[in-house]
Amino acid sequence: MWLLRLLAVVLVVAVGACLLAYVLTGNRAYLAYCWRLFRFALILALAVFGMLIVERVAIIPV
Repeated sequence: MWLLRLLAVVLVVAVGACLLAYVLTGNRAYLAYCWRLFRFALILALAVFGMLIVERVAIIPV
């Protein structure tokens, strides 16, 4: 789980860096790359939230 949280933080920083690079340079390639990273971040967020829900709902015999 810590690995997914670390990946989420790295993705947020990368998206922010791409947006900053786009604002500073005006190169649309940075914006396209940012959009691809954002879509991956959404998929990661859904996976993390899904695992949290399964962790809460699952009945694990001890």
